[in-house]
Amino acid sequence: MKDKRNEILARQLLDYSVKIKPGEVLYLEIKGIETLELGKQIIRLATEKGAVPFWYYNDESLIRQWIGRATDDQFKKQAELHMELMTRADAYIGLRGSNNPFDLADIDRSQIDKNNTLFYKPVHLEERVKRTRWVVLRYPNNAMAQLAETSQERFEDFYFEVCCADYARMSKAQDKLAELMDATDKVRLVGPGTDLSFSIKGIPYEKCDGERNIPDGEVYTAPVRDSVNGTITYNTPSLYQGTVYNNISFTFENGKIVKATCSGDEARLNKILDTDEGSRYIGEFAIGVNPFILHPMKDTLFDEKIAGSIHLTPGQCYDEAPNGNQSSIHWDLVLIQRADYGGGEMYFDDKLVRKDGVFTDADLEKAFSADNLRSKALD
Repeated sequence: MKDKRNEILARQLLDYSVKIKPGEVLYLEIKGIETLELGKQIIRLATEKGAVPFWYYNDESLIRQWIGRATDDQFKKQAELHMELMTRADAYIGLRGSNNPFDLADIDRSQIDKNNTLFYKPVHLEERVKRTRWVVLRYPNNAMAQLAETSQERFEDFYFEVCCADYARMSKAQDKLAELMDATDKVRLVGPGTDLSFSIKGIPYEKCDGERNIPDGEVYTAPVRDSVNGTITYNTPSLYQGTVYNNISFTFENGKIVKATCSGDEARLNKILDTDEGSRYIGEFAIGVNPFILHPMKDTLFDEKIAGSIHLTPGQCYDEAPNGNQSSIHWDLVLIQRADYGGGEMYFDDKLVRKDGVFTDADLEKAFSADNLRSKALD
């Protein structure tokens, strides 16, 4: 898709998100044929800036040929190869636009677990995430439009409005929310099928303002690992490793998920949660604040930023907000608390801070409005 907005987005990725500099190595991963136009703009502009881009093409139709058949030794050798490349990179951009997000649906779960543990965790969670300046994003192909249940043309307009938002202004808006979270001990979430409490005392916060994910728009921390008690029922579908899960509900006792249900394949759900010791504990708690994303579309990068939402994530914690939980999974599951999704309340130290997805602090709510964060570059 030749679209001038590709150049606008490419410049934002290079200048704002990864801040590429002359002489630096850029590791560019391109997934899906329709991402090539954006990839071309990134390569062109990075080269003009004096950087050294390295790129390779990939998608799930290729990955399935590998994951379904590889041995432990092959996974390890693949990790060694990519690790050597990643250690030389200063920045990483991941463009993801596969034509069929269900291409891994029929792959044996044990093979996916091996890929996560032997390849993805060391190369991406331990090397790329911890050391490089990185950003990942989806691309608006027809598969994404279908998941969003809209036309591709309408989805493209939505996509560029979201991805080219004024993230510098969003970053400033997030300061007050981050300070509020930093001063909080006990969090309580209440809503249909949900009454959950936990502590975030002493766990650092992190603002997500376009430097690592596009789209972006969340502030995250993590619960004290053993403090989570009660039940949460997520009201958005989640597409994870080729399978869609609906109405996931977790019951916690002293931090551990002791009961997990969903509409559909509960056995598969629980098998994911049994991946390792940390899979039944929470590694992240985040508040979504992107005013341009209002409805789920079975794409985590978008859904976790939905205005009026939270996500509570089984699995690996982030180094920026460590609670000691280690796992080879990190599964962002989203609960929307706006009135049109059943409503709900969020309390910090027994004080109501958000009701039905709207912050009780009027200035904070205004700071995250669409009018305040709309990009001028698209005018």
